[in-house]
Amino acid sequence: MLSDRMKTALNDQINMEFGASFQYLAMAAYFEAENLLGFANWMHVQAEEENGHAMKFYHYINSRRGRVTLKALSAPKTEWSSPLEAFQDALKHEQKVTASINNLVNLAIQESDHATNSFLQWFVDEQVEEEASVDAVIQDLKRIGDSSQGLFMLDRELAGRQPEAEAEAE
Repeated sequence: MLSDRMKTALNDQINMEFGASFQYLAMAAYFEAENLLGFANWMHVQAEEENGHAMKFYHYINSRRGRVTLKALSAPKTEWSSPLEAFQDALKHEQKVTASINNLVNLAIQESDHATNSFLQWFVDEQVEEEASVDAVIQDLKRIGDSSQGLFMLDRELAGRQPEAEAEAE
């Protein structure tokens, strides 16, 4: 069974993951309105991935005979001055999620909750990938600068992103 502190912290993480999904969906809407459909696709895939992360926590809490408590989500930001600003915001959010996962690991270690620590290791690794994938787009956008041709090419590249199969991680 989960301690009350761990259960509360895991429930907070569910909210953070659903909030991330909500934010990425808002970013997708921004990109769709800007007719950058490849960028929108990237954000849609990311929103689905974050929703999947929330559900992993949801199922884990239930498997440990805990009670899932869902909370209201704050309205996400909906406007950015550029694709670069949107991706910089995405990176800041991923860094916040990474810090939260690290805090969960620290709590699991403090409470000698080896099962939760083991469960969280997938998320530790996932956050490295999350930050790197967002940062890669940021670096491309910085190289492109004001080039509309470069933005067009990157938009076409991002249109090819597909959801990843995470079955092996479950």
